[in-house]
Amino acid sequence: MKFYLSSFKLGDRGDLLQQWLRGDGAIAYVSNALDSWSEEQKKKDYIRSDMNALREAGLNLKDLDLKAYFEKPEALRNKLLELKGLWISGGNVFVLRQSMKLSGLDRILTEDLKDSDFVYGGYSAAGCVLSPRLDAYAIVDDAKDLPYPKQREQVWEGLGLIDFVFLPHFESNHPESADIEREVQYCIEHDLPFKTLRDGEVLIIE
Repeated sequence: MKFYLSSFKLGDRGDLLQQWLRGDGAIAYVSNALDSWSEEQKKKDYIRSDMNALREAGLNLKDLDLKAYFEKPEALRNKLLELKGLWISGGNVFVLRQSMKLSGLDRILTEDLKDSDFVYGGYSAAGCVLSPRLDAYAIVDDAKDLPYPKQREQVWEGLGLIDFVFLPHFESNHPESADIEREVQYCIEHDLPFKTLRDGEVLIIE
C-alpha cells in the first residue's frame, strides 16, 4: 500500500495524492471515526467540508459507511477491490478501530491489500490507528467510547502497519495540541517510538 497520512485535513501534499489517484478510479470516504459524535448537524457539516475539499482536489469520491459491512467482511473486501483507495477522516481513534474490527477492514488492510498499490489516506485518527498499540491515544481520545452494540470491549491493538506512534497536531493551532505534548511524554516514558506532525504536514510512505 501507499500511505498519505496527514496531521489535519488534506495537508500540503495534495498534488501527490492527485498523482496517485488520477484517472477514472474512485476512492472511498470513511467517516466512522466520528460515529460517537452526538451533534448530528455538526457531524454532517464536518463530513461535507471534508468531502468538498477532496473533490476540489480532483478526487472521485464515494461515501462508504463501515457500519453497513459489520460482520460482512467479504462484501467489504469485494467493494474495496473495485476502488483505488480510502480516505479516512479524523475523530476518535478507538471508535475507528472498533469499526475496522467489526467490518473486517483491519484484516483486509493487513492481509489482502498490504502488498498492493492501494492508497490509504486520511488524517489524525486515520494515521493513529495504524500504530502497533493505541494506549497513548487515551490521553486525547475517550477510550470509553463504545458506540456499537456488537463491540462492548475496547480494542487496544492498532493495525501495526507502521512501527511507531503517529502523533498529529503537534505544536499546532489545534484544540488537542496541548494534550499531544502529554502523549509525547507518555511515549518517552514508555519507550515507544513516535513521530510528530504539525498541522499541514503529511507523512508519505510508499
